[in-house]
Amino acid sequence: MFKINENYLKLPGSYLFSDIGKKVRAFTEANPDKKIIRLGIGDVTLPLAPAVIEALHKATDEMAVKETFKGYAPDLGYEFLRTAIVENDYKTRGVDIAIDEIFISDGAKSDSGNIQEIFDINNKIAVCDPVYPVYVDSNAMAGRTGEYLPELGRWSEVIYMPCTEESNFAPELPKEEPDIIYLCFPNNPTGSTINKAELQKWVNYANKVGAVIIYDAAYEAYISEENVPHSIYECEGAKTCAIELRSFSKNAGFTGTRLAFTVIPKELKCHDVMLNSLWARRHGTKFNGTPYIIQAAGVAVYTEEGKKQTKSQIAYYMNNAKVIREGLAAAGYQVSGGVNAPYIWLKTPGKMTSWEFFDYLLKEANVVGTPGSGFGPHGEGYFRLTAFGTYENTLEAIERIKKL
Repeated sequence: MFKINENYLKLPGSYLFSDIGKKVRAFTEANPDKKIIRLGIGDVTLPLAPAVIEALHKATDEMAVKETFKGYAPDLGYEFLRTAIVENDYKTRGVDIAIDEIFISDGAKSDSGNIQEIFDINNKIAVCDPVYPVYVDSNAMAGRTGEYLPELGRWSEVIYMPCTEESNFAPELPKEEPDIIYLCFPNNPTGSTINKAELQKWVNYANKVGAVIIYDAAYEAYISEENVPHSIYECEGAKTCAIELRSFSKNAGFTGTRLAFTVIPKELKCHDVMLNSLWARRHGTKFNGTPYIIQAAGVAVYTEEGKKQTKSQIAYYMNNAKVIREGLAAAGYQVSGGVNAPYIWLKTPGKMTSWEFFDYLLKEANVVGTPGSGFGPHGEGYFRLTAFGTYENTLEAIERIKKL
């Protein structure tokens, strides 16, 4: 008789955003006359930039001609895109990254879930709390997190690094030494950031204890403050301890077209084994490459027109963030985030739990957000709203909330 991976049976319920979707569908079916405004899932609403659309059309036409048709993409991605990434995302910040240290993929979510495969099952992970659920869930599926403790809302073998109001929702160095540290800045869900000096402390710590940092920089394009690093490789020594994840989803609206990349420097080793080589082996075996059409669209993001247009889109979303942050503050809510990230993190009113506030907002204001408890134990009592809606819907949602 075949056997299943019983680690899946340990997972509590379904994926956070699947739970939200079920609740919203049930409410909509029962209240078809209500206009629901969704500020929960971090999906963009603006169309792809004109420069990107033009590149998509051109690449599509190329696929119709024998001489320019493309089949399987190279394992690591097309050199034209990796070169553009090196020149625009790293050299401009004084960081030396080689093109064979960049791996093109179909999404940072995929990479953040798959990267754990190159590590031994006995590695201990440390995560911020609250945290993007994929980091924990993917390790739980692999059997690396121990048992789920429902009364505590946590896993027995995971090191949780509390991100609280007192620490400006930034983690402190863990007391127990981890092997793998997940960091996400600007942070999802809290929108918090740390400055370069603080990030350098994490790099120094990881090199000292022999840990690897998996650094999720999916929201770096939203950084507005000067001393907030856009890449962990801006810190000295990061290339010997850090893997960086990047995404085109939020900076250029590729949530529906799927494009991302992971950076693994060749200096990052376990004894004499390069993690770059392990990920290349995994990538080549399990992934047939991001489509040429999508990579051609991705390189258009780095053109002068592409930069200008995507910057305008980011400004649009960050104006939404300002509307949410200032509107909620005026209504008496305790809020943070929304400065270097498109997420606003607010304290639930009174003694409401995160899910109670979710139900309250959905029923009374017909607005959808994300319960903080879905991101970890220290997310209880908090709530996340995203700035990725339309400006009109964002304004309306905040006016509805103000009237509660």
